Amino acid sequence: MLRLLEVSGHPVIEEAATDVIALGHALGLAEPWQDRDFIGKVLALQRRRQESVLAGGGAAVFFDRSPVCTLALSRYLGASPSPVLAGEIDRAVAEGGYETTAFFIRNQGNVAATAARRISFEDALRFERIHEQVYRERGFRLVEVPAGPLADRVALIRQTVGRLISRRPV
Repeated sequence: MLRLLEVSGHPVIEEAATDVIALGHALGLAEPWQDRDFIGKVLALQRRRQESVLAGGGAAVFFDRSPVCTLALSRYLGASPSPVLAGEIDRAVAEGGYETTAFFIRNQGNVAATAARRISFEDALRFERIHEQVYRERGFRLVEVPAGPLADRVALIRQTVGRLISRRPV
């Protein structure tokens, strides 16, 4: 979905955890997510990517993952969220860096294992529930994007963004 939005001209901010894991693997770490500073590294990379894209201003920006997702990841891993992570979420929301409406992309019914993603489908469903809970706790309105064909999912996102933009004060 992100690629289709991107090639249609929407700015995107790539997910950071997979890249932090890939770098850890390249540096010889078998399980980089066990590093006590893993969440901090993910958060720092997310922030750098966000700042570079938002500097352009204007259009709706799509995040593959946000610091709210990093909070969900922290909970999933059983780690206490750092004050830096909580502060980053609060800062981004207060500064208007995020819409309070978020697209909640439902799973497609399976999980493809990768070097960075080694969880079962059951664990992926648990992670999905944690994500949903964290977004709701933080006051986001979730727009469900159900499983289905790619074009249908992206059309729903585009229609919703169009409605959100048309409601903004001028």
